[in-house]
Amino acid sequence: MVTLSDVAKQANVSKMTVSRVINHPEQVTEELRGLVEAAMVELDYHPNSVAQALVNNRTNVVKFVTLEDIDTTEPYYMNLLFGFARGLTKKQYAFQLVTDLNRIEEGRADGYLITGSRTHNYELFDKLKKPFVLFGENHRGYDFVDTDNQLGEKTATEYALSRLYKQIIFIGWLDVKEPFEYSREAGYINTLQKNQLIPKIYRVDNHSHAAQKVIQDHFREFKKDTCFICASDRIAIGVVRELEYQGAKIPEDFGVIGFDGIFLDQVSNPKLTTIKQPIFKMGELLASMLLQKIAQSGSPQGELLLEPKLIRRESTR
Repeated sequence: MVTLSDVAKQANVSKMTVSRVINHPEQVTEELRGLVEAAMVELDYHPNSVAQALVNNRTNVVKFVTLEDIDTTEPYYMNLLFGFARGLTKKQYAFQLVTDLNRIEEGRADGYLITGSRTHNYELFDKLKKPFVLFGENHRGYDFVDTDNQLGEKTATEYALSRLYKQIIFIGWLDVKEPFEYSREAGYINTLQKNQLIPKIYRVDNHSHAAQKVIQDHFREFKKDTCFICASDRIAIGVVRELEYQGAKIPEDFGVIGFDGIFLDQVSNPKLTTIKQPIFKMGELLASMLLQKIAQSGSPQGELLLEPKLIRRESTR
């Protein structure tokens, strides 16, 4: 069995240096860390995670805290969960699922990933004693990972214009209060204004039937050569469904673009053109950010916005 001494000898450093690289990497220079990590890889040395936890007075457990109701069949959160789990596994960490923010500090854990947070939760965040990161952009200065929401809707709007749709309409959420909601609308609005076009926005609950009702109520107002930019795939599916019920031709006369790209875009008929979020990757990066923050005794990690991808399908020409 490969020992700590074997790694130290291979890297030509002391056992204390190897121990610091494993348990307190922030205390070691990048050069020394590289030498030790290379030796560990070459010798196939794997630190004892239980011993590490004891040395650092840690549990090797973090909490995945969701403040939204999760349907266990919902691919969006399942992708995030699996990505987060993979990121933790690389460092031999486990996670617990928590659905009540008021009970977040019950039991032991080294830190928290918080999803589904809203502005009214911020007061509670300030009282947390353990390191935490958020899934979702915020303007409070909390560390977070998210999709570049503004870039996503900018890309969708530019694509609609390139497909020669003459009118571009945005269908967003009914209550625009959160940063990610503002960002998506801003991506649409700014792009239209740059092209000297007037934005037109409808807002609905994030459900397909609510989007259907908007199309039903206003269908006679929509001219041919219109493309609907939707804040989610759920909204987009409702738009498609009602347009087809009204006898409209998709994508010739009406285009529809969604946002998320997690399963719903593929079950739509026609299949949705959408802005795909890298959900699994975001889960991995959230795990990496949280574990690094724990290792650095809660030091700020900043923000990370990932670039979404336009997926071209049958709902646009």
